[in-house]
Amino acid sequence: MSTENQNQTEVAVAEEQEAPLLLNHHYHSSILIDHQNEEEDTIIPFPDKHMDAHAKVIPNQRLASLDVFRGLTVALMILVDDVGGAFPSLNHSPWFGVTLADFVMPFFLFGVGVSIGLVFKKVSSKPNATKKVIIRTIKLFILGLLLQGGYFHGRGDLTYGVDLSKIRWLGVLQRISIGYCLASLSEIWLLNNNVLVDSPVAFARKYCIQWMFSLLLCLVYLCLLYGLYVPNWKFEQSNLVWSSHGSIIQDVHCEVRGSLGPPCNAVGYIDRLILGEHHMYQRPVYQRTKACSVNSPDYGPLPPNSPGWCLAPFDPEGILSSLMAAITCFIGLHFGHILVLLQDHKQRVFLWSTFSFSLLSMGYILEILGIPLSKALYTLSYMFITAGASGLVLTAIYYIVDIENFRKPTVLLQWMGMNALIVYALAACDIFPSLIQGFYWRSPENNLVNATEALLQTVFHSEKWGTMAFVIVEILFWCLFAGFLHKKGIYIKM
Repeated sequence: MSTENQNQTEVAVAEEQEAPLLLNHHYHSSILIDHQNEEEDTIIPFPDKHMDAHAKVIPNQRLASLDVFRGLTVALMILVDDVGGAFPSLNHSPWFGVTLADFVMPFFLFGVGVSIGLVFKKVSSKPNATKKVIIRTIKLFILGLLLQGGYFHGRGDLTYGVDLSKIRWLGVLQRISIGYCLASLSEIWLLNNNVLVDSPVAFARKYCIQWMFSLLLCLVYLCLLYGLYVPNWKFEQSNLVWSSHGSIIQDVHCEVRGSLGPPCNAVGYIDRLILGEHHMYQRPVYQRTKACSVNSPDYGPLPPNSPGWCLAPFDPEGILSSLMAAITCFIGLHFGHILVLLQDHKQRVFLWSTFSFSLLSMGYILEILGIPLSKALYTLSYMFITAGASGLVLTAIYYIVDIENFRKPTVLLQWMGMNALIVYALAACDIFPSLIQGFYWRSPENNLVNATEALLQTVFHSEKWGTMAFVIVEILFWCLFAGFLHKKGIYIKM
């Protein structure tokens, strides 16, 4: 292939396009592709190893591996959310440590970051791009507020509505919107666009301000987490648990700095100070710790002499922890930079793998040095390990799907990834199951959802494995639903 043709190879991405940036990455590209097989479409945004001078331009390409990665993330979220009660080992870690469920949020944030790197490769108007980022951030935040603010009461509850004095302000989509906003604005405003990236030094010069901004966010988080003084505090506990004579005020003694335990950490303190305890998540994960549950690591009755803070609210998507969570988005963004700037598959895979293993190593070293893994606090060690795992998973999928073109086994996940937002809203937030349960025979318990789950539990002679089978069927249903939308050319955008 000639140098001239190589220089023509590019991904021309404009911020003006109406692409679903937050959970999608549909973008326009100019791609030279060798059509040795005219039936086969290559959707990698740079030429493959077989490219030659007779290649053709294929518009509106997608990076299939990123769709598969996103679909895998949504499928994992449905799995761990719906079988976590039957399999506590798949549920979120009660406080310290990581389980499969604890990788879902970082996977989401990482995928969003990669998409930002593709979409904002070229920005023709920074003010217009900024305006659209802010509008999309607000849309996603409001959607998260609707889905997780308390308006919907979950599977099995046919009521809806929320007391505005107790609405939950933060949640999964709100955290994603924060990470998306910070990473996108840095991509628009903090790059040195005068640098031609032709060496590692030039790469560092182009993105050094962006890296410094990421480091600043990290330092702010660490200074507040370890340096902020947490005083004694109190919360109101309802009489349904404590007394038949009305609610009581429960005191929690702290007066410490740098505590990472459930009652006295700076993450919870900042949320109580800014949001208020009534606007936080009311069933925190630490209720499954040994100190707070006789069935730990599952929920259960309080043990004798359990501490009073066991029933206090705590938001797993809090304000301070969302700053560190945004760093995962920045790491995904730099994976996107590698994808955009490098044209060789081997270089991409090598750099992605090296970067991922480096992140994993730093995470384990920090854990050894005393910074524990905690999804609830989004500790530095947790961020490094989950971001490294995200990078390795994307690298493996990229090699299988976009390099080796081994796509048929992953097509279901690819469909789900192309419409991840609608599947998340309808399935992971229990909107669709709740609607189905609204149609029942004589009593609300006799509905299609419960009947299907009970049937599978009978077939498998096990409540646990019947539930697992039901969730797998549910995931397949949503994959096919997303495939139907894809065939119809329907993609839900923000």
